Amino acid sequence: MQLHDARRLHYDVRLEVDGVLKSWAVPRGPSLDPVVKRLAVFTTDHDLEYASYEGVHADSKYGSGAVIVWDAGVYTNLTPGSAADAISNGHLKVRLHGVKLSGAWAFTRTGEDWLLVKVRDDDADPSRDLTVSEPRSVLSGLTIEEMAASRPGGQET
Repeated sequence: MQLHDARRLHYDVRLEVDGVLKSWAVPRGPSLDPVVKRLAVFTTDHDLEYASYEGVHADSKYGSGAVIVWDAGVYTNLTPGSAADAISNGHLKVRLHGVKLSGAWAFTRTGEDWLLVKVRDDDADPSRDLTVSEPRSVLSGLTIEEMAASRPGGQET
């Protein structure tokens, strides 16, 4: 998951599916509260190499602004069938095994957009907001503001 300070600060959830990164922009970031529904805008597929990108885009096919890897890990598809089929059908349930995020999450299409919701499980915690308490990159240790100030031009890590 990347934090991207483009026209608007947002979190990019990226899941490897069939050799590409399927991507959703989540403006307010993930919530650990199963009651909270977060807008998730399905975006362009990204190349696998982009998963570890940190830097500052001038103006590229992936937008402009600073990018950090806010969380990293793997996922398990919990939806019957393939993740690609689940996305096509408008409902994907996954278990995240990240540095910051763990547990089950559901993506549900609602017309043009999607919702991202934390599933009620042992990892749900309505009292914690990781977007506030854990602002740093899991790769570089930088905040988005530090990345914007220190690495113009971008750098893959």
